[in-house]
Amino acid sequence: MKNFSYILILSVLLLSCKEKTENKVETKPVTAQTETPKITQIASFKGQQVTGVSVSNAGRVFVNFPRWRKGVKNAVAEITNGTNAAFPNEAWNSWEIGEKTETNKFVGVQSVVVYDDLIYILDTRSALFQEVVDAPRIFVFDINTKNLEHTYILNEDAYHPNSYINDLRLDKKNNKIYFTDSGNSGLVILDLKTEKFTRVLDNHPSTAAELDFLTFENKKWTNAVHSDGIALDSKNNKLYYHALSGYSLFSIPTKALILDDEKEIENAVTFEAKTSAPDGMIFDENGNLYYADLEHNKIKYRKPDGSIHTLVEGNAIKWADTFSIYDGYLYFTNSRIHEVTADISEMEFTINKIALAN
Repeated sequence: MKNFSYILILSVLLLSCKEKTENKVETKPVTAQTETPKITQIASFKGQQVTGVSVSNAGRVFVNFPRWRKGVKNAVAEITNGTNAAFPNEAWNSWEIGEKTETNKFVGVQSVVVYDDLIYILDTRSALFQEVVDAPRIFVFDINTKNLEHTYILNEDAYHPNSYINDLRLDKKNNKIYFTDSGNSGLVILDLKTEKFTRVLDNHPSTAAELDFLTFENKKWTNAVHSDGIALDSKNNKLYYHALSGYSLFSIPTKALILDDEKEIENAVTFEAKTSAPDGMIFDENGNLYYADLEHNKIKYRKPDGSIHTLVEGNAIKWADTFSIYDGYLYFTNSRIHEVTADISEMEFTINKIALAN
């Protein structure tokens, strides 16, 4: 009887262990679902190709439209409730291709940057991708009064006839403004105290295009675009820059940009990383460098440790051109440059925002 009871108890225990083992095998691990970052559209422009965007400390959004073709309504505009109005007024935006240039009219605006209550408007003085009609310049307006506060005009040794002064970054710590030239490779520095422009790294390998095409879904977009994207790491006093037609990110200490010896400046250049081909670039306050992967419809970011990550990707990203940061969001333009043909009248170009990386 005792043996029988022992056998019965042992059988029950074995059966229980078997059920637990079977249940354990059948249990499947739960995979955490990662939400796709939400993109919010701020504004849309039909038939008007937007490239630049900048957001003020108060959240006011300013944009620009280069004169790459006839029919540009406004070179610079402010976005309010999804609509845009000429900034500072219609007269400043009234120049037409073929007309004589005027000192108080925009010709070919490629970039706008708001710093405090001032907007820095970079006028390439180039239309239809042709040579400059006169010296490139930066108009500085008060965004509240809309008054012109200053005009900085590049001196002759700071640009070439085929220059396309593309983008800018303000360095208030050192009273400088830095520019890229995507038409004739090089960087330009403006000393805000002396108002003198200096050109460096002219036709240098770090500022020159690495190739003459990019690839979009097995189709070549043929164009050699030199130094384009530019971003200032103000905490570490380094300026980063990148050719659009290329995959190499470079940096240079800001202190090297005031050296007189060109060879010393060249020796201060550092190759940072191989990246995707971008357009504009920007740092956030945590030291993350944001830039586009133009060929693959992505926005990526490089952390301070050098690791590269994808913020967002998909068809909502169509040549993320220029970036601005406000209130925890990355604002960007979809300029769709690789999709543009002769007629853009039915194309939509957008301003969007997405939350910054954690």
